[in-house]
Amino acid sequence: MENIDPVPLNLIGTAREPGRGAAVAAQHDPATGSSRPIYRKADTAQVAAAVQAAQISDWGNSTPAQRIAALSALRDQIATYSQDFARIISREIGAPIDFARTAQVGAALSHLDATIAAMPAALREEELDGAEHRIRFEPVGVSALITPWNWPLNQIVLKLGAALAAGCAVVLKPSELSPRTAGLLVECCLRAGIPPGAVNLLIGDAETGAHLVRHGGIAHISFTGSTRAGRQIAGVAASRFARTTLELGGKSANLLFADCDLETAIRQGTAHCVRNAGQSCNAASRMLVERPIYAQAVALTARHMNEIAVDLPDVPGNHIGPQVSSAQYLRVQQLIAQGIAENARLVSGGTGLPDGLTAGFFSRPTLFADVTPDMEIFQTEIFGPVLTITPFETEEEAIALANATPYGLAAYVQTTDPVRADRVSRALHAGMIQVNGTSRAQGAPFGGVGASGWGREAGLWGIRAFQEIKSISGAAAVRT
Repeated sequence: MENIDPVPLNLIGTAREPGRGAAVAAQHDPATGSSRPIYRKADTAQVAAAVQAAQISDWGNSTPAQRIAALSALRDQIATYSQDFARIISREIGAPIDFARTAQVGAALSHLDATIAAMPAALREEELDGAEHRIRFEPVGVSALITPWNWPLNQIVLKLGAALAAGCAVVLKPSELSPRTAGLLVECCLRAGIPPGAVNLLIGDAETGAHLVRHGGIAHISFTGSTRAGRQIAGVAASRFARTTLELGGKSANLLFADCDLETAIRQGTAHCVRNAGQSCNAASRMLVERPIYAQAVALTARHMNEIAVDLPDVPGNHIGPQVSSAQYLRVQQLIAQGIAENARLVSGGTGLPDGLTAGFFSRPTLFADVTPDMEIFQTEIFGPVLTITPFETEEEAIALANATPYGLAAYVQTTDPVRADRVSRALHAGMIQVNGTSRAQGAPFGGVGASGWGREAGLWGIRAFQEIKSISGAAAVRT
């Protein structure tokens, strides 16, 4: 049995209590495969109690100044415990410790900074044609935050910061694979002075989340996870007109035109695909390359893929770690095997463990070339360090290939022609476009279209997701 921090207790209002439901499925250390302690999930009565605690919270009546102060204090607490967060994230999901510290914790802090910066604008009334015609932005109500394991701190902070900024009390249900990260964050909330009931924590699995989604006291569901689960949540929420924000899967295309800086595009594109062991919804997992540079691009990409190190999570350095679970590892292995069976050209990697590793859920960085849209590895989100390359002849074909999946989360364009960059960006069916390796600005909206979900997170747009819009005409605001 692995030695790991205990699973946190549920936090329901002021009460801390263990789950009273059934045991969650068996869990294992991603790096070794050794068993982890089993725990019991929250039952339906605890779900109902958590929603009630949020309903009676007075957080919605807090002032903008109080909310800004609370989130600023929370930011300070996360920074204070950054090393603890990095250690827990590394142990829970297998992220290399340096990556956990700089990328996983760093992203959470950056996004919370963006939320705090957006709060004055998000909480300010707007006037239309004079003071007696105004727009108010009010809390949507009690919100369920159902978060994934792959970026376990960042994905909670994106939702939690925005919800609290808007004045919404929340019930947080993190992934059963990363409850300890959520537990430490909730402790930071309490240390930051966020009052009891404003943040409630339920420890459990998909069944726990389903109970939460079905509860009539939930006004808004913010979910990050699979497209399949998102579709189910949308159906349940629609039956009672509950608001949903859904950040789902992706199969993002990276378009390389012949005039791009090929070495830089390949280096950045390969790294983007495999970071976090390929377990990011916006991973640039489909590389589309213009025919004149195709052979060179395949060779360069193979070189970079072969240079990617795979190692244990507790080893310092720039390498990737394991998949999070046995189920995820088997999925990656099956899709690699499927690519081989479909006669995609296996350029590097393949099935099985990387050299030098004999246990755990580690995948080999794998590159397929000559991949066509009818192949499953072109269409299906693999969520592992697997990159496909497909040639194109014309700009129109590149756009068609990029848009040829149900997803629409992100896309990437590499060209030195600014006119083409703008034209192609407009034509791509995706919520986020990044050109020539440019990172998104802090506070830029995060989200997609199609099977990648709807709604946006981060910055002002993230807060707006937790607000109702009210128009008032004939009564100017009375300041007290």
